[in-house]
Amino acid sequence: MNYLIAVLKNRIEAEEAYTVLEKRGLPLNQVTILGKGYQSADEFGLIDPNLQAIKQVKQLAYWLLPFGFAAGYAFNLLTAIEILPIGPIGNHIIGGIFGAIAAAMGSFFVGGGVGIALGSGDALPYRNRLNQGQYIIVVKGSEDLIRQATPLLKRFEPETIQGYTE
Repeated sequence: MNYLIAVLKNRIEAEEAYTVLEKRGLPLNQVTILGKGYQSADEFGLIDPNLQAIKQVKQLAYWLLPFGFAAGYAFNLLTAIEILPIGPIGNHIIGGIFGAIAAAMGSFFVGGGVGIALGSGDALPYRNRLNQGQYIIVVKGSEDLIRQATPLLKRFEPETIQGYTE
């Protein structure tokens, strides 16, 4: 499936562009307006990158924390490092806790936690534009349909116009 996404300044431009696409015979079930009064990003299916990153961090932590604990426990068992004067078993457990903490950090950085903190993903800029009151027109369909819609939307001088292939 191919997508053409154009960001327009206001509702009037979005409605005019929609009307032009309609007059040129594009199937309206393949043209969508996103913005206030129309579909939201969630209704359209633009994923929230923060939710995806949190899900991935949790999924990695589920697997990494037990392995991190076991690795930390085994490391302390093999090296016999005395972290606190509480006996060998207590030190092995503390080593396991340190290993689990390292695994949690790994799941955060590898799983997308940096994206949560700094913001990333293709959908985020479009969500930001919608939050600023701009409107987005999405045309989805064949490559021919996208080629037909591109010059029509470019006439409205969109802030951005981007094509995607799924």
